[in-house]
Amino acid sequence: MGDLQTLIVFCMELAGTIAFAASGAMVGINCGMDIFGVCVLGVVTAVGGGMTRDMILGNVPGALIRPVYVLVAVFTALAVFLVLYFKRNVLRGKPGELYDRAMLVMDTVGLGIFTVVGVTTGISSGYLENTFLLTFLGTLTGVGGGLLRDIMAGMPPYIFVKHIYACASVAGALCCVWIYRGFGQIPAMVVSSALVVLIRFLAAHYHWNLPRMKREG
Repeated sequence: MGDLQTLIVFCMELAGTIAFAASGAMVGINCGMDIFGVCVLGVVTAVGGGMTRDMILGNVPGALIRPVYVLVAVFTALAVFLVLYFKRNVLRGKPGELYDRAMLVMDTVGLGIFTVVGVTTGISSGYLENTFLLTFLGTLTGVGGGLLRDIMAGMPPYIFVKHIYACASVAGALCCVWIYRGFGQIPAMVVSSALVVLIRFLAAHYHWNLPRMKREG
């Protein structure tokens, strides 16, 4: 059973890595970065939040110990770059509309998966009873990479301006903590990541946003 859980968690982490790396690569391409910049942005988006989480916990970042995640992020970013490099018009016209949808899907999948991975990592470090810390770690893991991506790309951070983002991560992290305590790791990860995805898709569909001040002038 333990091996199965480990495999499921590993597969979820890989899926999140691919989703976030593709998201970072597309932002880099849209900003006119070269192939190196696109790869760097893809890697930062994929592993930045997890590395920050590990440092807070006092651990060597897992991405440095097991570079498989960095390699997967690099190959994903390269694949996205090469596809768009040789198909330069793929984002023009109607396909351009697919760009925002693709970004939404990839960011949402990555957000859901990495939020619950952040929570379970905190639990594995011995903080099962500390709800606040686990929620913080889950949210940081979920949004940290995207935050670093947008700062490096010189853009307003996506989590502050676009639909319900960090709030969905917070909700998913809380859900993961509660379900983990009652039903175990796998149910907590599956249900909570699905909750994050559901909230994000509903927010995008119904254009939910948090209140903001209108600019004058």
